[in-house]
Amino acid sequence: MIQYRIGIDGGGTHCRGRLVNQQDQCLAEFTGGPANIYSQFESGLKEVEKVVTELFKRAHLSTTEYANSVMVAGLAGANVPSIKQRLTQWNILGLKHAIVSDVETACFGAHLGHPGGVFICGTGSQAAVWDGTRFYLLGGWGAQLSDLASGAVLGQKALRMALLAHEGIMTSSPCMQYIMEDFKNDAEIMLLWTQHAEPKDWAKYAKAVYEFAQCSDHHATTLVKQSAVDAEMMITAVMRYTQDNITLLGGIAKPLIPWLSDEIRYRISQAKGDALDGALLLSKHYWA
Repeated sequence: MIQYRIGIDGGGTHCRGRLVNQQDQCLAEFTGGPANIYSQFESGLKEVEKVVTELFKRAHLSTTEYANSVMVAGLAGANVPSIKQRLTQWNILGLKHAIVSDVETACFGAHLGHPGGVFICGTGSQAAVWDGTRFYLLGGWGAQLSDLASGAVLGQKALRMALLAHEGIMTSSPCMQYIMEDFKNDAEIMLLWTQHAEPKDWAKYAKAVYEFAQCSDHHATTLVKQSAVDAEMMITAVMRYTQDNITLLGGIAKPLIPWLSDEIRYRISQAKGDALDGALLLSKHYWA
């Protein structure tokens, strides 16, 4: 008999967990380190195990209660087919579990289990639709191939433009000067930085681009408008899968919304819950 439910939300920054009883009372919460299982499969799953162990410890429950528990973990990278295959070999002794992508739990939570879509736009980006029966996923293949309108992609475009302005190939602007000053106005320093930069490093420049765009910086405005076009491409694709509400999530969502067309903004609704809510609700869906 199921006594306890565990929800996990794991991404490139941290892994959050929540343990509840059958009355949905929260018994424990804990946040651990990164759990992107595409970039760090083994360490990501170890982080999930660490979070589960800590949740039971904080709830003063023995690990023997794993046999009476179920877990749904929404993890970044779990949408990749080869990763899904590797996951079939993983288990926590005695604990029934399901691992899905973090965009699925975010979508389920945003609409509290009802049909709807999400476009998550943060360091990366991905869209999902829940039609009441199954999920449809769009994007989420990384900044080099995908992640339209994401912070990482916007940051990369901004640095490329800043370098062009630095070399006099195009005109400069306060935003471009701000970015180059971060690299001491030295193209080689920027080049060496790119050799080790991760998506989150590129994404940190997105906030500045949006701020300069609000001040009518012409290059920042161009970049933000391009991001808005890319975002609308993703959101329009989501709209082909659902007539229900669509929610924008992630760190880039709030500054992005004012740049979207009226038609797109009309379809956007506020999230009713988050990814942890979605994971726990999915556990009820899988183990009713």
